Amino acid sequence: MKKKLITFMLAMSMIAVIGMTGCGKKEEENDTPAETPEQEDASSDEEEKPAASGGGYVFETDGITIGVDMDMAPIADALGEPKSIFEEPSCAAQGTAYLYSYPGFEINTYPDGEDNYVGYISLKDDTVATPEGIDLSKSKDDVIAAYGDDYEEDDKKITYKKDGMTLNFIFSGDDIASIEYISSVLN
Repeated sequence: MKKKLITFMLAMSMIAVIGMTGCGKKEEENDTPAETPEQEDASSDEEEKPAASGGGYVFETDGITIGVDMDMAPIADALGEPKSIFEEPSCAAQGTAYLYSYPGFEINTYPDGEDNYVGYISLKDDTVATPEGIDLSKSKDDVIAAYGDDYEEDDKKITYKKDGMTLNFIFSGDDIASIEYISSVLN
């Protein structure tokens, strides 16, 4: 019960942090009205979209690979109906951010035009694990054995960085409380 309460409190604090990340008015060159979907489609080939997670750490569940900065639409289709979806205006970009809750994990998105990209993945219990075999039942030593010695550490987390994204292992004492994949867009 205590571990669930701590995990819940950490999850709520991370949602609050992500919600505030990047808050403030994004500097715009001009304040022209938003493009219509037809105009966006015509110019979408010219705009640079975030790169899908090409070499960073990824999460896999039921044969579905999920990485930060990947388009959420095909992932949501593949995962099926979530337990819940929470939406709010994004502080990181113009548009709506979504929080999809699935058994054992959550995915937070950030908007880019009409599309939403994975900004944050949080593993919440030991029913899911990283591809390297780390779940919430593992120890700090297990994490280091799986991911190596190239990490940053403070008193409550171990952080690995790779290809512009961050992988955090958050601890409550000696126990892993959550595992977080975070896009550089949200850092």
